[in-house]
Amino acid sequence: MTDTQSEAVTDRQRLIILIGSVTLLLISAGGMYLVVVSLKDMAMEFGWPRAVPSFAFSLQFIGSGFGGIVMGYVLDRYGFGVPALVGTLMVSSGAILVSYIDSAWQLYLIYGFMFGLSGQGSLAAPALANIGRWYDQRRGMAVGIASSGQALAGIVWPPVLGAVLLAVGWRDMFFWFGVFAICSMLPICWVVRKKPPAYVPPDPGAAGKHTDANATAARAQAPLTTPQIQWGLCAAIIGCCVAMALPLGHLLSHVTDLGHPVQDGATVLAVMLTAAFVSRAAILGFLSDRLGALRAMFIFSIVQASMLAMFTVVTSLWALYVVAVLCGLGYGGLFPIYAVATREHLPIHEVGKRTGIVFLFGAVAMGFGSWMGGYLFDLTGSYTLPFLIGVAINATNLVIVALLILRMRPPMPFRLKSV
Repeated sequence: MTDTQSEAVTDRQRLIILIGSVTLLLISAGGMYLVVVSLKDMAMEFGWPRAVPSFAFSLQFIGSGFGGIVMGYVLDRYGFGVPALVGTLMVSSGAILVSYIDSAWQLYLIYGFMFGLSGQGSLAAPALANIGRWYDQRRGMAVGIASSGQALAGIVWPPVLGAVLLAVGWRDMFFWFGVFAICSMLPICWVVRKKPPAYVPPDPGAAGKHTDANATAARAQAPLTTPQIQWGLCAAIIGCCVAMALPLGHLLSHVTDLGHPVQDGATVLAVMLTAAFVSRAAILGFLSDRLGALRAMFIFSIVQASMLAMFTVVTSLWALYVVAVLCGLGYGGLFPIYAVATREHLPIHEVGKRTGIVFLFGAVAMGFGSWMGGYLFDLTGSYTLPFLIGVAINATNLVIVALLILRMRPPMPFRLKSV
């Protein structure tokens, strides 16, 4: 096989893996919105405060963070096939089991272990890390498109689940989602099982050639070590993800609390996630492939913090739509951009594990943000205080990312071998 033919085969494989990853994340992320859509109905049936289903939503993120580290090791060793299969089985069977719960501890166990640790932990971070290893050019675009599956889920699932909820109730909604998930995701696991090509380390002399203006400025001070970069990214993701979880977990309820119907609340959430899809599919790649992952991260974070603050002052439906669009454009690129930054600045042969570690901190922060929103609502009867606290925490992310930008050297190039 000639080099041209080998590269054509590799390009086809990249595209197949990318499409399969988008589809897996699109379907599996529906599990996240099940509890968001049913939050008020579930709480009313059992007489729970909103903090109970909000905490289940939080456990999903926390569990996925720990699962992402374990499955990151599996990804580095065996490829994406094993994590994809485990995640498929856990998300689908977890949804079916929720339809039979009769106490809070059962909901917590299923969301923490099945939806979180073994479900999203096997799919979210491993899928993005895997795509990062398949692409050496236009990496930001590829990771953005892959992660857009989760944002696309927000376009598809809230309106669909809202209609199903009204038609058959929250229990049957969970059950039939689980049936659909296992039937549709199992064949895709076979498609995405192949490991990426090996990579070619940079030429030892490349460091001397890598002397653009940014590199010259970076060498004026001591470069950051690998552990410093790792922990810097872990600290940064906390600030953006606490803020990110608040509209994701509570926007629908916030809109209905303002006096708008539940279907309008679901539509506002879907509009925000539509904007997040656009951000991931197009804007993330455009910014990160031109400016670098960290500078793109800084831009997205500014937009997210500003719009979260705006949610505390707007009340009319049209204004909520406008803020939701802008918030989606900001937060949509934030979470996946960490996978690009990890691939750019940390050892490539450990990208699965290291992406999992960064995403663990983000997942715990998402869980805390969602729980905080429900807890403070129960105390104050409003989402104003939790939203403003989220803005303040988001500001710490901006400080950390700015420091990383000032201290980070530009990434060294790696090239994938042709098959």
